[in-house]
Amino acid sequence: MHGLVNRAIQRFVSDGYGQAKWDATAQLAGLETSEIEPMLTYEDGLTPRLLMAASEVLGRRYEELLEDIGTYIVSHPNVEALRRLLRFGGVGFVDFLHSLDDLPDRARLAVSDLELPRVELCEHGGGAYSLLCQGAFPGAGYFFVGLLRAMADDYGALVFLEHKGMDGAAEVVSISLLDTEFAEGRGFDLGARIA
Repeated sequence: MHGLVNRAIQRFVSDGYGQAKWDATAQLAGLETSEIEPMLTYEDGLTPRLLMAASEVLGRRYEELLEDIGTYIVSHPNVEALRRLLRFGGVGFVDFLHSLDDLPDRARLAVSDLELPRVELCEHGGGAYSLLCQGAFPGAGYFFVGLLRAMADDYGALVFLEHKGMDGAAEVVSISLLDTEFAEGRGFDLGARIA
């Protein structure tokens, strides 16, 4: 698994709960050092071990933890670049939803060896969608529940999200879009700001 994925887990734990909790997580997961190098590739089993260790150290349910990590990578100031990458998916939340199928390919344009969960959006009409997620670790659907909730807030949309379990090898996230202009979204400019 790419170091960026594991580094996101490290940042989530250390930013939200402190360095001591991250050190305990890293030790429980069997890391030799507590620092994750974001541009290295790690063996695939490390990511699930880190997630399980964080769940235990923080006293959080695994599914809740993944939802919170999904929210964190969109909403925390320390990972603003990820939010910007996601916002390039469209001017509104519906555009963003339709761009999710291309997300793994877009991420590989930035980091060629980054493997994200495969996702497929299915539209059912009347604002109802489902997102099929297949990831390298169990719980990718819960991660997307958190990410989608934060992105809906970012766009000012009102949505109801629910993890519906498995459909074959894919986790299913139900998306009910209730209002695309429920609130004012966070500001977003395509161009970088000059200080």
